[in-house]
Amino acid sequence: MHSFKKTAITVMATAALFSTQQVFAKTVEVTMTAREVDLAVNNKGDITMATWTYDGAIPGKPVRVNEGDVVDFTLINPAENKNSHAMDFHAAQVDVLNEFSEVKPGNTKHFKFEAKVPGVFMYHCGASPMVQHIAKGMYGIIIVEPKDKKNYPKADREYVLIQQQFFPDTETVSALLENKDWKGSLINGKMFNYSPVHDPNATKVLESKPGERVRIFFVNANINNPVALHPIAGIWDRVYINGNPRNTLYGIQTYNVAVAEGDTFDIVSPADRPTNVAIVDHSMGAALRGAITVLMNKPDADPKLGRGEMILIR
Repeated sequence: MHSFKKTAITVMATAALFSTQQVFAKTVEVTMTAREVDLAVNNKGDITMATWTYDGAIPGKPVRVNEGDVVDFTLINPAENKNSHAMDFHAAQVDVLNEFSEVKPGNTKHFKFEAKVPGVFMYHCGASPMVQHIAKGMYGIIIVEPKDKKNYPKADREYVLIQQQFFPDTETVSALLENKDWKGSLINGKMFNYSPVHDPNATKVLESKPGERVRIFFVNANINNPVALHPIAGIWDRVYINGNPRNTLYGIQTYNVAVAEGDTFDIVSPADRPTNVAIVDHSMGAALRGAITVLMNKPDADPKLGRGEMILIR
């Protein structure tokens, strides 16, 4: 009898937990439109690229959901576009020949998936040739917030950084595959986007107050090169491999981010004085071609930056 009671209690507790999880899970509707447009890829605005994008911007908008949520996704490919496009969510477990299939101009694609695994994931166009669609800017980030936050302290500010190789010629697919003639590194769509130290035309930086925990959601959207992410004048307090708190490293100087990988990086600045950190790809050919981001830690940091929609500064 005692054993029966214990079993019954266990079953009820499990059912209650399952019920609670179902209550908090939700459906998140996401719609994107493929846009083929010319965009500036430097701060001065005199270097442009014929881009293929989600919603006319590089990168596409961040998608943020909770573990267990259902993403209800729609991709619109307007009739005026010349190319087929698609969507490959690295956070999805579906059918590559179904959900991720190409959408011809004038058509729409709709599918759903459950975000079962927490972390930071790339999304990108999977239409052929995939290398060209990514090199032209058709990518973004999906953040799946973990349910278990035991090893995931609350951040004071959060920022999205996505790195991409810039090829002036994106029409020669063989050159892209062979990694030939890339001339710059784009951070969120521009070279030296957040580094007025290296580009006098740059007007934006990341900001935080001294002592705050800043969380960087990073995706390597390079088509060929890994990224050696390093905070000059700082140390990563924590690195969450794939953005998952179950895969946590502590006290890391430099972490290599593979192609198409997403990771989360925490940094805590000294609390006793203002400081500056330069977040760089320590591969010098990438850093000095644009992959440098300045994080200013100062008492009068803009309270809006690193919060809400301002986790990606355009």
